[in-house]
Order: sequence, then C-alpha cells, then structure tokens
Amino acid sequence: MIWKTRYQLLDLTQGAVVMGILNATPDSFSDGGKYASTRVALDRAMEMVREGARIIDIGGESTRPGADAVDADEEIKRTAPLIKALKNESDVLISIDTSKAVVAEAAIEAGAAIVNDVTGLQDEAMVKLCADSGVGVCVMHMQGEPRTMQNNPSYDNEGGVLSAIRTFFHERLLSLEASGMDPDFICLDPGIGFGKTYQHNIELLRGLRDLQNARPVLLGVSRKSFIGQLIGEQDPALRDRASAIITALAVKNGIGIHRVHDVKGALEAIRIAETL
Repeated sequence: MIWKTRYQLLDLTQGAVVMGILNATPDSFSDGGKYASTRVALDRAMEMVREGARIIDIGGESTRPGADAVDADEEIKRTAPLIKALKNESDVLISIDTSKAVVAEAAIEAGAAIVNDVTGLQDEAMVKLCADSGVGVCVMHMQGEPRTMQNNPSYDNEGGVLSAIRTFFHERLLSLEASGMDPDFICLDPGIGFGKTYQHNIELLRGLRDLQNARPVLLGVSRKSFIGQLIGEQDPALRDRASAIITALAVKNGIGIHRVHDVKGALEAIRIAETL
C-alpha cells in the first residue's frame, strides 16, 4: 500500500505513519490559540518532527461543530507563512487542512505536499488544482457541513454508517479518477466525529477492517468528544492516553495513517501494536 505526495512516496507496508496536528487557529476544540504565532507554531512543528511525525497537518480554520467560518485571505495569512517557514527548516511532508481551492493553492506554492479536505474534494476547482499540482489528497467523509454536522446526524440506509462510508469512498474514487486524478495520490478518511453520533463513531471503529480497500485509510480520533464520553473526561488535553489505545487497535485493523496531537504517544502505540 503506497501513498504518493508531491515530494515523497509513503510506503505503508513498512509501517504506519503519524500526521501531527498543528492548528494555526484561535478556536480549535483542543488547542485553539496555542499556536497562533508563526514562531510558536514552527517550534511545535519541529518538536513533532523530532518526535517522529512524517507529516505535519496545518489548518487555519477550525472545523469543530459550530465554529465560525474564516475567509480565504485570513486562512492564507494564518497558514502560508508557517508552511514556508517549516519547509525551510525540514523536509517533513506538509499537509494543508482546507476545503478552499485558493487556500490550497497558496499552501502548495509555499511548500505543501498534501491537501486534506474535510469536504471530500467536492469542489471541481480543488480537484483540478490537486491533480495538476501532483499533491497527495485526503478525502474525508462528512455528513452535512462543519457548522451543522452534529445537528442530529442519521444513517437510515441498510448497513448504517459503515455502508454509507464504503459507498462514499467508492463513488469519490470513481469520480476523482474520471476527473484525471491518479488514485495513487489519494487516501481516504472515514471522518470520525464529522456528522456522526457517539454510537456512529463506535460502530465505525468496530468496523475499521471493513473499510479497507485499494487506498490507504487515514484515521483522526485524537482527543475527540466521543472519547470524552467513552472515558468520562471533559478536558480534551487529557484524552491522549485513550487516543493512543485506539490508535494501537486501529493499527491492528490495518489503518496506516494516524492524525494525532500527541505524536510521541501515538508512535509508541504503533510500535507496540506492530511488534506484537
């Protein structure tokens, strides 16, 4: 299983990789405002690189439920200088977490190798940009849109949430290939917490092996609210241990890319799961 990006090819048969989360936002659910300045954010990025992250995922707009929208100029202002600075400091793969083609274009010009789009590359301009630029893409499943996605999400089709996600993956792969995108550049994200209830998330995690197909799967569970419900912990920053446990179980079920806040803990979990 390989995943091509603009600058490197990731061979996931050699082991799972970690994507470190870097929120250049004032309102993200876990660490909003903590890395708002380029210097502080760059220091955090380099810390994650030293800990073993293969990818740094930089976002300039929060996608938590109810978050305020951010215009493209502000999103570029928050992310492009940081991407450029990190590119000058390290050869780590840089991902831009955005659903706006103009923001992705600025990020790619600054040095991003991957576009992580929570809307699943539904925008034709984004598809063309990514295909023409030769960047890796993360295609995520989400019911609804970030500001309303948790308003009573439901999956009435036979097979529930897993069936809906499998159908989405299949249809998006066919559509992207028809648009000229090489499937080797695509990874898929089931979208834990995006338009899904607590029970949907649990069902999804129990069925991870059923989501395996021709493309790598990325999983982002780190510090999310369903973990707080599961273990009774209100503070997102205190959910890293539980996040690492889920990461280990996901590795056992074939997941090759893990988007996390705690890089060191995730890599320890991966190492244990792969060794045993």
